Amino acid sequence: MTVREYEPSPAAWVREQVELYESTNGVQGGTLRETGLPVIIVRSVGRTSGKLRKTPLMRVSHGGEYALVASKGGADEHPLWYYNLIAHPDEVWIQDGADLMAVSVRELSGDEYELWWDRAVAAFPDYADYRKKTTRKIPVFLASPSAA
Repeated sequence: MTVREYEPSPAAWVREQVELYESTNGVQGGTLRETGLPVIIVRSVGRTSGKLRKTPLMRVSHGGEYALVASKGGADEHPLWYYNLIAHPDEVWIQDGADLMAVSVRELSGDEYELWWDRAVAAFPDYADYRKKTTRKIPVFLASPSAA
C-alpha cells in the first residue's frame, strides 16, 4: 500500500467512529450507532486530493467479497466516496475487525446488482427505504480481494 496522507472526514461522527474502530480493531465502534449492525471501514483515495479517506459502511459480505452500497441515506446525490472508488478502483482497502485487506472494486449492474442488492437489504433493511426515497439508482460496488 502506498503511504498516503490521511484526511479525516469533515463529519465528526465519521471521524470518531473510524478512530474508535481502528484503535480497537472493531471491538468498539464496530456497529452502526444504536442498530447493533456491523460495519467495516473502507479506505479509498480521494479522486482530486490523492489523500487517504476512511468511511464506515454497513458490512455486507458473502464468499469473501463485500458489497459497498452508495446509498447516502436515500439522498438524490451519490456520496463523495463513490467518486473516489470510480477514480481509483484498485486503491481500496477494507478493514473488517482486525483484518485489513486490499480489494479491487467494480460497480455492479443487471442480475449481479440485484443479487447483491438483495444481500445488502438482508444485512441492513433500511436500504429498501432508501431506494424509495430517491429517484437515482443506488450504486453497489463489489469489492473482491486483490493481490496488491
